[in-house]
Amino acid sequence: MFGTIANAAAIIAGSALGLLIHTRLPQKYVNIIFQGMGLFTIVIGMSMALKAEQMILVLLSIVAGSFIGEALNIEGNLEKATNYLLKKVKKNSSSDNSISPFSLKGFIIASMFFCVGSMAILGSFEDGLGNPPQLLYTKSVMDGIISIALAASFGFAVAFSAIPVFIYQGTLTLLAACIMRFMSDTMITDLTAVGGVLLIGLGISILQIKEIKIANMLPSLAVIILLNLL
Repeated sequence: MFGTIANAAAIIAGSALGLLIHTRLPQKYVNIIFQGMGLFTIVIGMSMALKAEQMILVLLSIVAGSFIGEALNIEGNLEKATNYLLKKVKKNSSSDNSISPFSLKGFIIASMFFCVGSMAILGSFEDGLGNPPQLLYTKSVMDGIISIALAASFGFAVAFSAIPVFIYQGTLTLLAACIMRFMSDTMITDLTAVGGVLLIGLGISILQIKEIKIANMLPSLAVIILLNLL
């Protein structure tokens, strides 16, 4: 849970800093920091992927999981749900001329930014499987930077997005910890390797080299467990 706690704390700290400066970070600084985070994500992914004991099963799980995810259109549905909520909030905020000290729009936008994404899921599983939560620490830095800009625009409501982040990622971490009790060492290693492959793809997306639908590949995490059981 340390990774999730660090992530929530980074959001609160970033929001506080955003309220103090009341301005966005210059884009060039945001870009170079995110590029560094993208490179670091790839390094983490490679270190995890190379631990695979049954590389052929990792490959099969990526292929099968990607097929399932694309058929379900996981990423597309997440984007639709996010856009729907943002439109609802925008409509309600435009119809209400009163000024509220708590920006519901800012809270929802921040929560979506921090919760909807592959990094939150993969990082929580990494933490729950007993590995050092390096990915969540990386996500904490990124979320902290984003929260500075969001809080400067939407106010202190952004800090409250740490609550859904803590609940969401904490639940995933506890779920992974419970599953780990029933998994063999080989199964955990192969699951970690699949997560590593997905992280490499995520790093490539962060660096804007190629947009990869990582969310559509998430079923691979379930497929590798089934293949190991078979």
